[in-house]
Amino acid sequence: MKIDIGIGEKDRRAIAEGLSRVLADTYTLYLKTHNFHWNVTGPMFNTLHLMFETQYNELALAVDLIAERIRALGHPAPGSYKAYSKLSSIAEADGVPAAEEMIKQLVEGHEAVAKTARKVFPAAEKADDQPTADLMTERLQIHEKTAWMLRSMLE
Repeated sequence: MKIDIGIGEKDRRAIAEGLSRVLADTYTLYLKTHNFHWNVTGPMFNTLHLMFETQYNELALAVDLIAERIRALGHPAPGSYKAYSKLSSIAEADGVPAAEEMIKQLVEGHEAVAKTARKVFPAAEKADDQPTADLMTERLQIHEKTAWMLRSMLE
């Protein structure tokens, strides 16, 4: 059935493509955070283990919201490691880094998702797509706050 939500196909496609990159970054960051949760060691183990768990749980919920927005716009959401590796701006971790390096990589990851999310706004604004703009605003707030909290642990 034809989609008639007040946003044309060309605009919906452009927005969905941007959201697909946000989804790939978010999923890649989720996987990296979960990996670090499992493998963190050292004097800050308990603090980081619990913090990373909170963060990966939040990211797991976020991927669903982003994917569902892509679907609401009438496009398939990417859902494979192959697709994510092509779309994501976040590199996978090599091996098991030390706790401080884990924190640094997660700061960089949250900052990367924020930059990717910002790139969706022009297409969303052009199409008068408030739900996407709202979702990206929410994601930006979470990623910027999380990056700040992690960065504070490095000072």
